[in-house]
Amino acid sequence: MLHNAARRPARLIPLAFLIATLLGTALLSLPAATAGPGQAPLLTALFTAVSAVCVTGLIVQDTAVYWSFFGQCVILLLFQIGGLGIMSGATLLGLMVKRRLQLSSRLVAQQETRSLGLGDVTGVLRLILLVTLSVELVVTAILTLHFRLSYDLTWSKALWDGLFHAVSAFNNAGFSTYSDSLMSFATDPVILVPVMLAVIIGGLGFPVLYEFRRDQRGKPWTIHTRITLWGSAVLLFGGMVAILFYEWSNPGTLGGMSLGDKLLSGLFTSAVARTAGFNSLDVSQFEAQTLAVHYFLMFVGGGSAGTAGGIKVTTFFLLFFFIWAEIRGNADTVAFRRRISYATQRQALTVLFLGSLTVAIGTMILLSVTRLELGVVLFEVISAFATVGLSTGITADLPASGQLVIIALMFIGRVGTITLATALALRSVTKHYRYPEERPIVG
Repeated sequence: MLHNAARRPARLIPLAFLIATLLGTALLSLPAATAGPGQAPLLTALFTAVSAVCVTGLIVQDTAVYWSFFGQCVILLLFQIGGLGIMSGATLLGLMVKRRLQLSSRLVAQQETRSLGLGDVTGVLRLILLVTLSVELVVTAILTLHFRLSYDLTWSKALWDGLFHAVSAFNNAGFSTYSDSLMSFATDPVILVPVMLAVIIGGLGFPVLYEFRRDQRGKPWTIHTRITLWGSAVLLFGGMVAILFYEWSNPGTLGGMSLGDKLLSGLFTSAVARTAGFNSLDVSQFEAQTLAVHYFLMFVGGGSAGTAGGIKVTTFFLLFFFIWAEIRGNADTVAFRRRISYATQRQALTVLFLGSLTVAIGTMILLSVTRLELGVVLFEVISAFATVGLSTGITADLPASGQLVIIALMFIGRVGTITLATALALRSVTKHYRYPEERPIVG
């Protein structure tokens, strides 16, 4: 089965994530994984394992209280694996053992890294490991020292909290060793800024980071990099402005803060809304308009081939350029003086449609098995599908059937877009005939 799947990356990636999930569930089901007596129920272990591997951060039990040190170590390992990409890690291991990549292995690795060419795969994979370790170590050092010196934690506690949050931030996982996530540090820039930067770097995507380090010799950035960078900036600061506008006087969130703290929390909230899952503000106290802003930010997500989820920044802005071209009556879709192929436009439309359909179906099912309001259900569903991890506080109260729906959404959101993109790319077939054209009425 593995041999057959290895020849088809679209099948191998979900299988690899499934295996990691099952192993994580088994480990979290051990008595040693829980802080109290006994062991975690199977559904709790499964939900937590899926959330960690899919770098989501939704929880049904308080990570800081329910899980033991061993359990927290398992969770950290799972979201590190999920963030790196199992195929990337497997290919790196293959490089160390065989010192070379077979063509089939390169194709598998290219699918997870979205490398621009087969010859770049080795460099991209090395960069993944280098950037991951570098960012996580730097952020760990900053957080550890600050926890120790400013909050008087023991060195061991400060180191563990620093490491856990650094790895969780870079992998956009959103898990925290504090029961209120980062709400206790809502006015502390030394905590929020490093975490936010790690989230942003991890969410840009490794092809963009690879292009940063590569010697361009005067060559312009690729369209992918330009759209990712400009799109991320627009979403980050646009989201910040919207959040500040709606929450400025809300006593449950920003109302009692100083100007500087409001700006910091607004920027942090906008950054983590696009799949990181941490929160420095009480999500349950958000205004309805702020929740709507989050619907959009969460659904779009971050950059392709990074640790973020969602339909991706490039997908959304490619569709924006496509619609703009249609409005202006242009035959070609152009972005940054480059024409976007019809195949790419069709892939973006397909990802958007299937993502929207998945959210709609998940929302309908969850409404059917609960008595919750549409707004909080939709927030939970988008958060799960986009692997964000933010919640208004309903996750633990969902019935077993509702939690299974969330599990499915997290898994689909993490591996479904990867699988879909691969299938679309590999199934490109040239037909030697075309049917007669007809124009139905649109609109």
